[in-house]
Amino acid sequence: MNSAVGAGRRGGRHVVVAGGSLAGLLAAHVLAGHADRVTVVERDRFPGSAEPRPGVPQGRHPHVLLQGGQVAMEALLPGFLTELREAGAPWVGMPSDMVLWQAGRWFRRVSASTHIYTGSRAQLEELVRRRVLANPLIDTVEGTEVVGLLGDASRVRGVLLRERSGDTRAEPRALEADLVVDASGTGTKAPQWLATIGAAAPHEETLDTGLAYASRVYRGPKGVLDGATVGYYVYPGPSQLHGGGALPLEDGTHLVIVSGLRGDEPPTDDDEFVTYAKRLGHPLLDRWMDEAEPLSPAFGYRRTANVRRRYDLPGPPAGFLATGDALCTFNPIYGQGMAAAAMSAVALRDALADPHRTPTTRHAQRALLAASRQAWDISAGADRKMPGALGSALDGGPADRVADWYLRRVLERAPGDPVVGDAFRAVLTLARPVSALFAPPVARAVLFTRPAPTPTKPPATPEGPGV
Repeated sequence: MNSAVGAGRRGGRHVVVAGGSLAGLLAAHVLAGHADRVTVVERDRFPGSAEPRPGVPQGRHPHVLLQGGQVAMEALLPGFLTELREAGAPWVGMPSDMVLWQAGRWFRRVSASTHIYTGSRAQLEELVRRRVLANPLIDTVEGTEVVGLLGDASRVRGVLLRERSGDTRAEPRALEADLVVDASGTGTKAPQWLATIGAAAPHEETLDTGLAYASRVYRGPKGVLDGATVGYYVYPGPSQLHGGGALPLEDGTHLVIVSGLRGDEPPTDDDEFVTYAKRLGHPLLDRWMDEAEPLSPAFGYRRTANVRRRYDLPGPPAGFLATGDALCTFNPIYGQGMAAAAMSAVALRDALADPHRTPTTRHAQRALLAASRQAWDISAGADRKMPGALGSALDGGPADRVADWYLRRVLERAPGDPVVGDAFRAVLTLARPVSALFAPPVARAVLFTRPAPTPTKPPATPEGPGV
């Protein structure tokens, strides 16, 4: 049988999800509707509140929930966005609430066409965990990691587990399952696990700019970044290799991030972190930091390569799926990871509920890959243009080079033209497909008009209606 959730053995249909972060929790939530029990295996022990944990290496860095992810979250967990707002997560209008700079131009602060949540990753994950684990069909095995698979090249039949606090030389214990979902993140060992049981490892596509970033929590001076303007952001790009900004958190503080490329990585020394912020090309953030109070040390992060594992070619064994960062990892600077995890869970839900076809592993895996495609195209497409980029996905081919010409014109017009800017933000936040950039009003502006004027200095306030 090649169904995504098989007929089951002793104890009914059983699913094991390796990894208890967002992708794993949301996959477990979906699969609980198709199985008799779901076991989430997590290498950490879940904290009792919204706290960073070792298994989320980016947990102390900025996270945003893009609009596409918001729609997916609400579809999976109705009322979740209300809970997020009630917990204090900032809901930031783009571009009206932020001072934004990209490719040498300040964005006009016209009315918001999209909103993002900028609260901490720990807060959002704790809310998801509370909702998902309230389901009595979902159990957790904490402080334990998956170290291998049961089965053979034709079918995965379970996992091998080892407690992290135990003897690493101890024999792993077996846990049978009808379906195993790898949601173990960027450090996944699934290709090795599959090879061990004689199955083909996935083909990997990679693209790495060497981008690194560092983050630090600040409490800003009163009256600054707590009114009409809630944050700053300088987008990195080929003409501005350093990026950074200040994004609001749920407790009234701001998380400051600075980034640079290979060979010019931001430091985690506190004093050097402050000095590094002066490289952004404008002193806006630097001046704010001079008056703000640092509340944490600086934390660094350097694993920012785009990696896509093509489990659809030729296809995984029956009984195995990959999702989240274990399937497709994006450069975190674009803020797509949480949205992609939620959108992938919706894709899995829809694939399993499709009345017109049997929900095979191959079909479900293709649906998961398709759900992450737009985020990949944006992240890898932008990173191809960065100097020093390396990897097997570096050459996008002739079609991508034509698209790059058009997208350069979009980028030139997005800061000053509301029509182009709205479409640009809708695509970047995964709310609309890339085809939105080619809609007639947008195409006319991109092909036949000059870039509209933009502010010559950071716009201190949003534009009024009708401006």
